[in-house]
Amino acid sequence: MGRRGRALGFVLAALLAAATAAAIADGYGASVARGYGELRPVLVAVEDLKQGQVIDPPQAAALERRRVPVRFVPPGALGDPAEAIGLAPVGPIAAGSYLLASQLRVPRADSGEALGLGHGRHPVEIEVSGAEALLVAGAQPVGERVDVVITTEPAGSGPGRTYVGAAAVPLLALAPGDEGGEGLTAATLGLSRGQALRLIAAESFARRLTLLPRG
Repeated sequence: MGRRGRALGFVLAALLAAATAAAIADGYGASVARGYGELRPVLVAVEDLKQGQVIDPPQAAALERRRVPVRFVPPGALGDPAEAIGLAPVGPIAAGSYLLASQLRVPRADSGEALGLGHGRHPVEIEVSGAEALLVAGAQPVGERVDVVITTEPAGSGPGRTYVGAAAVPLLALAPGDEGGEGLTAATLGLSRGQALRLIAAESFARRLTLLPRG
């Protein structure tokens, strides 16, 4: 057998081994499902999560998603990384642990006042500009309070206005803008009804909305 024939044989053997392994894995999964019941996705912490440290989108994306039999899933287990974004552990969570809803809460300020919920505030997503500046020097802005500055389009020959549309509101999460606009970020803020209506309206007429850190 020539060199080309031996190489072809090795390739065919490798493909056969891969197909056999896949068949064994599928058979094992089906056997587990038959023996233990329906499988359900759950989230597992791949590293220790600190108490009070807000889970941002990069951290949530790193959470490991596994499928386990329903009978072994603890009550309140999360199955989608998006469910954890903007929340903070109420206590340390060790690597390898399931992520449970009861282990997470909306982050709180030092005074203990809820940042995102309660006292008439609700989470609202707004597209803003310049949010990258909040991440300079590795800062973690999620869980902090920010001002939302509105800059309007020029009116006729006059300049546009720049003013604070919402002051000292909690920043719950940051994510890339849905429409992929350059420099735009989707910021989830804890807003009162009046603040939410004002900022939602500003999205349609303003040149940009900018987040400014407090202090």
